[in-house]
Amino acid sequence: MKILATAAALGLSILSIGPAAAKDLSKITIATEGAFAPWNFTKADGTLTGYEVDLYKILCERMQVECTLIAQNWDGMIPGLLAGKYDAIMAGMSATEKREKVISFSQPYGSTGQTFGVLKDGPLAALPLKGDLFNLASNPDGAKMAIEEIRPLLKGKTIGVQSSAISARFMQETFGDDITIREYKSTEQHDLDLLAGRIDAVMASPAYLMTAASDPANTEMMMSGPRFQGGILGRGSSVGLRQEDDELRAMFDAALASVKADGTTKALSEKWFGFDVTVY
Repeated sequence: MKILATAAALGLSILSIGPAAAKDLSKITIATEGAFAPWNFTKADGTLTGYEVDLYKILCERMQVECTLIAQNWDGMIPGLLAGKYDAIMAGMSATEKREKVISFSQPYGSTGQTFGVLKDGPLAALPLKGDLFNLASNPDGAKMAIEEIRPLLKGKTIGVQSSAISARFMQETFGDDITIREYKSTEQHDLDLLAGRIDAVMASPAYLMTAASDPANTEMMMSGPRFQGGILGRGSSVGLRQEDDELRAMFDAALASVKADGTTKALSEKWFGFDVTVY
């Protein structure tokens, strides 16, 4: 009888557990940095704006989801997602193989690559191949040629990058001991050190550098040297998601496909960047 009673009790407990409740996707929270113009930045009144801020609103409308956007420090972005503080990341984050070991990504919604920001009267103002684009994946020979052409000019120089950004890994793996890499919590911080002459250059998105150089406080800044994308620099800025959130990733992918197909991302990118950053 005791065995039967125990079995009956166990059966009831199993029934009471039932299948896992489906995750409610009618409301989601998205994190951005708020300090990476024109992808995302914070206005003087404290409100968030930029390409991704416009884009997330349209995506959420098409997914028929109520979304909340919050600001999060860059270096805590992925840990915060994994801890469940929010459901998605839209912060100019490129989908790379390294990051995909920890989180997953939607299809990309923009790519501008990476290039150098320097002082107009600085030692790297005349870096060759200015503005020329080299894809590490589809044009490895061309990219290698460009790297070897600028390597002697970068040797011994100090280059600023944002911590945990793809530029940090690219500079380390590409130029190694030829340069000194200095990491910063935000792009604004490395801009200040560049302007003060404490570093020789920064590496960042040309879209960001274009916006930074337009600030009256940064009139001495300019872009120089080649532009790199692909390979270890990733497939482009994408929505970052937890690996198990397959349904939410499918929702974002469908919405992103629709805004790409109807020209919405093209219009938004031309508004914020001045050129089309859509990844086709």
